[in-house]
Amino acid sequence: MAKASKSMTMGRLHSAARLARTALATRLLAHGFYAGQDQIMVSLDAEDGQTPGQLAMRIGVRPPTITKTINRLQAQGFLEKKASETDARQAHVFLTEAGREAIRAIQKSLRKTEKQALKGLDKKEQKTLAKLLSRIEANLSGAVVEDGAAEEDEPEEQVAA
Repeated sequence: MAKASKSMTMGRLHSAARLARTALATRLLAHGFYAGQDQIMVSLDAEDGQTPGQLAMRIGVRPPTITKTINRLQAQGFLEKKASETDARQAHVFLTEAGREAIRAIQKSLRKTEKQALKGLDKKEQKTLAKLLSRIEANLSGAVVEDGAAEEDEPEEQVAA
């Protein structure tokens, strides 16, 4: 694959990700959420009572960033922090009732944004796209994907579909 084509692919990937995040942020703002807050809420919906450190690691941000966002969500009434029963230095973050109700709006915003992004793609194309994006994520993170390991220096011929 030519270098110009590679950079064009990365540019499009970056642009699509930015546009998707902007579209989602616009929808979320209508419900009182700012960029990134939805990820914390969804993560707590999946596993309530995480520590700020666990949330930061799961979402992929630095602890000071997560602390600031948790404090904002707490001020908005969506989250509450409780001291750990086993370690007084640790706090655990929980969704409040208002937070649980807000999850529906977040999930609806996510679904609408995904529907907008995938408009015009049939089910097979959507499945292929999901597989390709998983491979890209694995390649960039060094993780293992379902159909094999992603290797950092894998030759192009083996990566091409």
